Parts: sequence; structure tokens; C-alpha cells
Amino acid sequence: MTSNPQTNAADIGSQSGREFDVVVYGASGFVGRLVAEYLAKHAPAGTKIGLAGRSERRLSEVRAGLPAAARDWPILIADAHDGAALRAMAARTTAIATTVGPYIRYGFDLAAACAETGTHCADLTGEVLFARECIDQLDETARATGARLVNSCGFDSIPSDLSVLMAYEYARDHGLGELEEVTLYVMDMKGGLSGGTVDSARATAEKIRKHPELRKILRDPYSLSPDRAHEPSGSSPATTTLAYSREVGGWVGPFIMAEHNVRVVRRSNALFDWAYGRNFRYREVVRHGPGPLAPAAAIGTAVGLRGIFIGMALSPTRAVLDRMLPAPGEGPSREQREAGRFLIEVRAGTSSGNTVVVRFGARADPGYLATSIMLGESALCLALDGLRLPNRSGVLTPATAMGDPLVDRLRAAGFEATTKVIRRAP
Repeated sequence: MTSNPQTNAADIGSQSGREFDVVVYGASGFVGRLVAEYLAKHAPAGTKIGLAGRSERRLSEVRAGLPAAARDWPILIADAHDGAALRAMAARTTAIATTVGPYIRYGFDLAAACAETGTHCADLTGEVLFARECIDQLDETARATGARLVNSCGFDSIPSDLSVLMAYEYARDHGLGELEEVTLYVMDMKGGLSGGTVDSARATAEKIRKHPELRKILRDPYSLSPDRAHEPSGSSPATTTLAYSREVGGWVGPFIMAEHNVRVVRRSNALFDWAYGRNFRYREVVRHGPGPLAPAAAIGTAVGLRGIFIGMALSPTRAVLDRMLPAPGEGPSREQREAGRFLIEVRAGTSSGNTVVVRFGARADPGYLATSIMLGESALCLALDGLRLPNRSGVLTPATAMGDPLVDRLRAAGFEATTKVIRRAP
């Protein structure tokens, strides 16, 4: 991956007057260390960064292993459930990048501290229930203080959210009309299932067992939207069926992250006052190729994913899965992370009959290396790009909180983010 231009932080919007620009919370965890390492290598000169968590010893060990730029970074101590310590930490910084999950267990008190102190916060949640809790309990406070609380700033859900934003902006700027039928295709992906993702599924299953009434939130495809009554009529396009797609020349099947990503993208449309279109319909699938074995691969993936989530809800099978699946805090080697990759393609049909195509990807493991870059750049964007960011606050999505400035940052970090149009035949 290439680095961002090393501009001076003072030149690009660090104007809060606080002690830190960015604090990495959970810096002693696996992904937290990756975020800290990325910032040590690529944050603009003069950026004021701190490392935070609950163990001074572990944070000191992490700091000692980082590049020289991080050797003098201060260490801040705050337990995930110590509200007073979290508020004191949040008040000292412009933005926090938090990797401490599952967020439904450990994330709310920090989000509340940021909302109360007017501090921006970027997390990696793929948990619908946590995002809904933040919206219900913290949106009003964050809007009053000017805080941007941005959920899902990793592989969940930046590629999805920014790609659809790019498609919308291209259609708008070229007079192509509103977006209508939009599909995200995962064209290529190499990288393991994150232990954090598995733990989030486990935490969600536990929450549902204790509060079965919350199932309705998981069943509603617009459960993160602010005003369900104004969403498009009719059913949402299926994300769980096997089909052959002529658009990409291959069989397509379920994508493990679709259930969260589609809600994030639909929330963006609603927060933008349905600028994408009142008939905007969105889904995400994985392309398995055109060959005769592709349908079997798609079915196997669907059955496997469903089995994991059902298994998490049952005590006997949960114990077996706990031994088989990656644990939180574990991750692939540096060589494996750098050998990973992902490429998605969004095909957005417009009311003009033309199709906007967005390609978004990176040569990095999506769940670890690419995610650490996306979270790191999100935190820098929130801390340093204030004059360029959309004029909004509250509980937001990546597209509505950061939008084009974050796209620019990720391009500079080596991500592919391109747009073209397929014209309708005359």
C-alpha cells in the first residue's frame, strides 16, 4: 500500500485546540496495533496521537514495537465501562478510533462519552443492535455537541457506503437521474474470517436470547433508517438467493456482511433526504464465477453462514464453534495480511436507463490490513479535515459523516475507487 502525502496536520484542519488529534482506543488488541502502526507510518507530520486502553503495561509494549514516530505517544488508561475515565479521555482529543468490541458489550459507554464531550468517534461495528442503540440514545446529544459518531468504518461498511455514494454523485453530476436497482458484487476477496466478526455474532446471539423482542430489528431491512415510513414501497431485493447474473457473467450468492451493510447504505440515503432516489433498492452478493461448480460453492457458502449464526444461538453448538472459529485478538501473519485483497463492483441502474459502475478495492486482507487503514484514515479525516467535511453531526454513516474527503484519503493510501458509466443502447 502507498502512503498518504506527508502534509503538516496544522495545514489541514486540526482546529479543536485539544491535546490530541486522534486517540486509538484498544491499541493493545490485534487490530488496534495495526491501526497504531499505520498511523505511525502515515499520519501527517505534527499529528498528535495517543494510545488508550485498560492496561498500561500492554500499551507500553505495543508502543515499544511501533515505528520511531510513535515512541513518544502518550498512553491513556480507561476501562470500557468506566464512564468517568472515558469522558476524561474523550475530552482530551478531537477524534477516537475504537477497536474494542464486540461493541454491543463494550462500545456504548465510550460512544456516550464522545457524544457528551463533542468528540468524533469511528468504530468497526458490524452489529445492527449496537448501531440502533447509538441512534436511539445518543443521536440527539451528539447533534447538540457537534460530535460525529460514525459506525462501521472498516470492511463493514466503508466499501459499500462510499461506493454507492460515488455512484450517486456520478449520476447526479452527469444528469443520469436517480439510482434505482443497485447491486454490490464482491468480485474478488482473499482473507480470513475475523475473530472480531465471529465474536460480534456471538454477542448478538446472546443479546437476542436475553431480549427476544429485538429480533424485529434484525428482521427489518430498514432498521437503521430514521424514518421507516418514507422508505421505498415494496420488498427489498433478496440477498440470500442463488442466481445467475448476466451483469457480471457468473453465479451469485449471499455475502456474509450484506445484512449489516445494506442497512448502513439505506440509512445514508435517508440521512441525505433520500437523494439517491425514492425508488432506491439495494442488495449485496458474492460472485462465484461462471463454471459448473459455482452454484455448489454459492449454496455451500449460504449453508455455512446460516449454520454459524444458528449455531451461535445454541449452547451445545456454540461450544463447538468456539473451538473451530478464530478467537478475538487473533489474526493472520504480516505476510498473509499483505497477500490478501478485495474488489467490489457496484452496478447502479438509474432512472435514465444508464448504469453507473463503481469499482472499489485494495491489495490487502480486508478484515485486518485494509480495515486498519480504513479506520485509521477515518480517524484522521474526522480529526484533520473538518473544513471539508459535510456539515452534520450525530450518529452517522461513513458516507454522511465524511464522504468525498475519505474517498480521497483512501485513494491516496492505494485503494482503487473508480467510476464509469455504461450507456443505454439507443
